[in-house]
Parts: sequence; structure tokens; C-alpha cells
Amino acid sequence: MPTTTAPLPFTTARLDALPLEPAYAEEMAAVLADPALYVFIGGGPPDPVALRSRYERQSAGSPDPGELWWNWVLRIRADGRLAGYVQATVRGPRAEIAWVVGAPWQGRGYASEAAQGLAAHLVATGGVREVVAHIHPDHAASEAVATAAGLRPTGECKDGERRWTGNPPVPEAR
Repeated sequence: MPTTTAPLPFTTARLDALPLEPAYAEEMAAVLADPALYVFIGGGPPDPVALRSRYERQSAGSPDPGELWWNWVLRIRADGRLAGYVQATVRGPRAEIAWVVGAPWQGRGYASEAAQGLAAHLVATGGVREVVAHIHPDHAASEAVATAAGLRPTGECKDGERRWTGNPPVPEAR
């Protein structure tokens, strides 16, 4: 069972995952500006005003008290720039996750690092025992990220996307 209603920050080797705030909208609009990011997920680049409005809604949380919306922006520690985001919809011991890394930062392992860090964070602080992602079957890069995060494809499809699932290891008590 999740232990907090607000997302806590977490870090990986190169990234700081910071809880989403509307103030990040302008910088994130630039990160998310490449139309190629939307080939598999649909939609298009958001403008800063629309993104701020979305971030306000997401930061306010789910209207369903049994569901948590946890969202983080990804800041590259070396240069301080935002490069993408990760998110989790948590319902009890299960979390559906997603990730997006802006085009200029792709191919550097940031998405895999962020997804691995997110899965570990959800288990360690959120009581999550099952992680799920939905990935378009032609999106090889996202499949590689899911694999790196310990997820495996299932035979289930929803809205043209394959369901991937995994049970990240529970951290050992120290």
C-alpha cells in the first residue's frame, strides 16, 4: 500500500527526479517540442500554457482517493537541464509507469536509468509490488527501456499497446 500521497524525489547515477510542479512547464515544453516524440503515443508538442494547466491538474492529484498520480521531471545533474519525465499511477501495490525523454537526450541511456530508478523507488517508498507499462509493439526503444526496468511483455494488448509487467525486488532491510 502506498505510504505517501505526494511523490518523493529520487536520484539515479546521473539524474534527479523532481516532483512535478507547474513552474517546470516552460522548460518542459521545450524538452517535449519534437513532434517525433508523439509517433507512438499520439498527440503533439504542448505549448507552455497548456502544459502548465496539465501540470496543475496532475500536481493536484487524482480525483479517485484510491489512486495516486506521481509525476517527476528528470534533471540531468551534470548540466542542470530538464530532459524528460517519468510518471506512475499507483493503485494499491500496482503502478502503471511511463517515461519520455526529449529527443536531444535520447540514445544516452537516460530513459532506462530513469525507469529503473522509478521502479526501485516505487518499491522502496510506495509499497509497489507490480509495475506495468503499455508500449506500442513497434516502439523498440521503449521495449528496451521496459526490459532494462525488469518488465517483460505479456500477451495482453490494450488500445494497440502491449502490456509489460514485472515484480521489482523488494529492497533488503539494512
